[in-house]
Order: sequence, then C-alpha cells, then structure tokens
Amino acid sequence: MAIQFTDADQVAVNTIRTLAADVVAKANSGHPGAPMGMAPVAHVLFSKFLNFNPKDSKWANRDRFVLSNGHACALQYIILHLAGYKVSMDDLKNFRQIDSNTPGHPENHHTDGIEVTTGPLGQGISNAVGLAIAQAHMGATFNKDGFPIFTNKTYCFLGDGCLQEGVSSEASSLAGHLQLGNLIAIYDDNKITIDGSTDVSFTEDVEARYRSYGWEVIHVTSGDADLTAIAGAIAEARDNNTKPTMIVLRTTIGYGSLKEGGHDVHGSPLKADDIKQLKVKFGFDPEKTFVVPEEVYDLYHKAGAAGAQKEAEWKQNLDAYKGKYATEHSEIIRRFEGRLPEGWEKHLPTFKAGDAAVASRKLSENVLNAIAPHIPELVGGSADLTGSNLTRWKGAVDFQPPSTGLGDYAGRYFRFGVREHGMTAVCNGIAAYGGLIPFGATFLNFVSYAAGAVRLTALSNLRVLNIATHDSIGLGEDGPTHQPVETAAWLRATPNMMFWRPADGNETSAAYAVALTSAETPSTLALSRQNLPQLEGSTLEKASKGGYVLQEAENADITLVSTGSEVCIVVDAAKQLREQGLKVRISSLPCFEVFNQQSKEYRLSVLPNGAPIMSVEAYSTFGWNEYAHETFGLKGWGASGPYLKVYEKFDLTPNGVASRAAKVVEFYKKRGDKVWSPVDKAIDYDTMLSTAH
Repeated sequence: MAIQFTDADQVAVNTIRTLAADVVAKANSGHPGAPMGMAPVAHVLFSKFLNFNPKDSKWANRDRFVLSNGHACALQYIILHLAGYKVSMDDLKNFRQIDSNTPGHPENHHTDGIEVTTGPLGQGISNAVGLAIAQAHMGATFNKDGFPIFTNKTYCFLGDGCLQEGVSSEASSLAGHLQLGNLIAIYDDNKITIDGSTDVSFTEDVEARYRSYGWEVIHVTSGDADLTAIAGAIAEARDNNTKPTMIVLRTTIGYGSLKEGGHDVHGSPLKADDIKQLKVKFGFDPEKTFVVPEEVYDLYHKAGAAGAQKEAEWKQNLDAYKGKYATEHSEIIRRFEGRLPEGWEKHLPTFKAGDAAVASRKLSENVLNAIAPHIPELVGGSADLTGSNLTRWKGAVDFQPPSTGLGDYAGRYFRFGVREHGMTAVCNGIAAYGGLIPFGATFLNFVSYAAGAVRLTALSNLRVLNIATHDSIGLGEDGPTHQPVETAAWLRATPNMMFWRPADGNETSAAYAVALTSAETPSTLALSRQNLPQLEGSTLEKASKGGYVLQEAENADITLVSTGSEVCIVVDAAKQLREQGLKVRISSLPCFEVFNQQSKEYRLSVLPNGAPIMSVEAYSTFGWNEYAHETFGLKGWGASGPYLKVYEKFDLTPNGVASRAAKVVEFYKKRGDKVWSPVDKAIDYDTMLSTAH
C-alpha cells in the first residue's frame, strides 16, 4: 500500500530547508546546499520508514542511519531536533560553536542520535557496510523461529565526494560480495562538488559500477519534490533482502535558493536576501528565523512514538525469548552492556625464560586460539594476508553469504580482500553497532593505507584492534617498500590510540589483555615476522602497564629502553657493556599510550633520574625524545635482504648498540651535570589538555 502524503509533509520539507538556511547563516559557516536538496528524502525516511525511538537512542534493534556526506550535518541535526532527540533549538542556533552539541561534522559519543563519526568522505558509507555486517551476524547468531531479535536495516546518505573516495569503493565491493540485503544507500546525485560541476572530474557510470559490485540500483529522477516516488524507492530497497541497494536520487543542490544547482551554495552560507526570498517561496515569514510549525513537530513526534511502540514490542519479544533461550538472552545482554565473559583472561598464554623463541605474529595466533572460544563477540579477519598475519583461529567459520557455500552469516572470520582502508572503516561500523569487538589485520606498513579510518577509530572511541604483522626491517627480503620505519610515529601521535610493540610472549598477551578491556580505545598490535626469545624479567602483569624495568641495576651508568624485536638485541648489548665494567638497566616500553597513563612516580621508576637513557628501535627515532636523552634507530628507509643482514647494515646489533651506549655514558660523565629523566617535566602528561572524546 502506497504511503499517503498530506500538506503537512510538504510543510515539514520546507521547514527543514528554511531551518538549514538559518542554521548555517547564524554560524556563518557550513554547507546549506545538500541539506536543502536532501530535505525531501530525509523527511520521507525519518517520518515514514526509519524505526527509531528518540527516548532511547541506543535501542539495540533500531534502524541505523549514517550521513556519509557529513558536511550536510545541519540536515541531520535538524531532523534529530524535530524527532525529539536531545538536540534543542538552542543547539541548532549554536551550530559549529565551541562546546556546542552540534559540531561541524557528526560525532558519535557527542550528539544524541549520531551512530558514527563522519565527515571525511567515503568513511560513512564504509561504516554503514560494517553496521550491516554486524546486524547480519547478530541476526544469524541469535534469531530463532518466532523470535526476530536483530532485524534492523542500515540506511546511508552519500554524495559524489563519497563515491570518489577509494575507501567507499573497497567497502561497497565487499558489501556486494556479502549480499547485504539489509543495506540501503541513498545517493544525492546533484552533480556538484566543491570545484563545480562533476563534469570536470567525475563522469563515470556510477550505476554500472554498483551493479558490477552486486548491488541493486533504483532511480528517482524527481528527488526535489516527488515524495511518493522517494517513498516507493525506499520501500522497494527495504524489502530487497538479497543484495544491497543504491537509490540514485536526482536532486538540486540548494533547492529554492537563488544559487540553486551551483557549487556556490555547497559550502557557504546564503546571503540574507536569498534567505528571505527562500522563506517567501516556501510560505514562511521572511523576518522570522528558526521557525517550526507545530504540525511539523506533531508529525515527527508521531513517528518517534511509533518507534517507541516498536521498541516496546521488541522488548516483549525479547522477554519471551528469555523464557525459551535463557543462555542466548543473557549473552545478548552481556554483550550490549559491554562486559567481557567471566574469566576469559585466564586463558591468556604466559611464558618463562627458556621457552622457545617465537615470532610475535605466531604468539598473537596462540592468543587468538586461546581466547576466541571464550570471547564469542570477537570477530575479524585479514586483508588477504591470513597466512601471513596468522589471524584465523582453529575452528573459525568464515562470515559469508550462505548461498556461496563458503561459510555463513554466523561466521566470525572475515575475508576482507586486499582492502586495508575499507577493512578498517568497516570494522569501525561493526564496533559502532554494539555487541561485537572487531579486528582487522595486515602488514604494519599497510596500516598507512587505512590511516583515514584509523584516525576516526580513535576519535570515535571505538574498540577496534589493528593486528599488524611484519612490523619492521625484520621482515627482511621484501625491502623498504614493505618495511615500516615511520608508521609507529604517526600511530603513537594519534590521540586515544594504543600502539603495542611486544617483545615476547608475555608482552603479546598483555597487549591483548589491555586492548580487549579498553572499551573506548582502539589498539594497534605491531608484531614481528622473526622469532623472539622469551625474556627473563617479563611478565604479563608488568607489561600491562605499558612499560617496566626488565633488568634492574643499582646506581646504573645508563638505562637502555627499547621495544619489540630490539629488546633482545639490547639484552645482548648489555652483557657486553657489563663486561666493560658498566652498570646497565634495561626497560621495555611496549606501549607509550598506556605507559603515559601510569603515575609519574611509576614512570620515573622505569625511566629514572641519575643516568642517561638511550632508546633503541628499528624505526624512525621521532617521538623518543619524550622518553630518552639519546636515540638510536633509523634515519632513512630499510633495505632488502635476509633480516639479520638488514640489521647488520644499519648496525642494529649488540655491538652497534653497545658501542653507542658506551659513548653516551662517556659523554654524560664528561659533562658532569646531574642527569634528569625526560619524564621529569614541569608540564606533566597528566596535566595536558585532552582532546579524547
């Protein structure tokens, strides 16, 4: 049965358009064009289709909405306000102002009703793929006959810019392969980007591309006004459960403005006279601003009430489910409360000195094999490097469409293909859905391919694990194209990102222990290709502090601090130095971020006053001045050859470390001044302003 529209629906569309003009004009900043052009489809979706409850914005089976073209966020904030979320009229008036509830692009954990942080183009549609994957998995895992617990759809608005970014292609290709019939993308086909008409740079056949991905494509040629056609397209897409759907919606950017259809209305406020004529055209008083007729509030509140009723019915069904499937019910509740299974950490492997030397990528595999059966919400996979990353645990089932015969939607292991950026953005969506902890894996060097998504993981406070093997020049023969000398620096510089580089088995288990219990912080685990010895003095508990003393020495002449595969080199160098009569302390610093969270007293116990501190790491030394007086590392790219020969080429050997350490000791003794730890600062880490959300 076709949806019937009334005059109130048109008033609502025009209200959204005039509010968009007012919101951006008052801020004197923003993008009015797309909100004005997409007002009809936003109204139809939220008032007629989307299952949401503004009084409980985290209801588990709500439909998810993603604004991938996040510059159009005035549209989303207006809709959230009309629908009754915690977005007030004052919030709209404070758009893009300091500490407002309505920042310049949507941010989850900041504004009620925002599912994922968008703005960098292409990320939102990729997150939407992750949200759709999460629903498919949760439905396959928990739904029973008569108990459709997880049935929600994911809707995403996106524009030409999103479709030009490569990350959207990666994720959309994956979505088509996975036959995600719960995903509906609505493409704002307005033919405009910042530079002007898309004719200057973007003339491909988008429809053909998405059909080749395995998507259904529907056209609406009159997106500016034909509410019935828009509703029909959304209904058709919603009811197609065999493949994702793209609705190609032809709109006019800045519809109603004197500059409609041009790029001038994309990223600049409308002039005052333009806003006045716009309001006259749409039946509003040109002298009044931020006007919402009561009939519009009534219409949206009715939609919200319908969503609340659906949630109430869902909860009743969940209660009945509990009576028949008590174990599954308690599992759902536990997951969405963010609690890990009781006692999971007891399964983490521990090691003692003298145990066999093992590559940390293999140690990571051991951890996954040990804990995956006990943390069923842990899901993930590799960007076509499963055999190298060692991320597929024993007995894992692949997440695949059942029709392929390759797995099923209840499977927990993902074949992401060679799509590092898409993989990470998809993992962000999976994490944002709730009830799941995702990981993606590749070589550390190729985490840089995913930098845009990695940054948003941290900004969004999402528990996503990046498992990054082949972490240094130690990968050897593949050479400098694959050897990540600078990657650690940018990951360590990323706020709210834990970069772990474990030196042995206990440190690897510690990395997983902290990563999995850090509900609002992502982690990158940098893991070696080459074997590493189990170190005397390492424990899971000590490593969990991010840094600790591996070997103590009273009245030390020098402290050597290192990470990962270089710690064992430092241990051998220290033996040589002791033979020369020097007293050497050794500290391991597997995670700067976690170490920085410890008390100053503890940090000074690891990196104390009184003797010079020298760092050793097979990376760029950038960033080590926070922890060491002198640094020894790489000042250029790596080299191709057997890994031991590569280390020798750069003098990263026990002899090379020992000779430099001896020079450091001699230099500071000659200088004669008291040596203060770099940790001992007037402006301490704990007093710095944090930008973490």
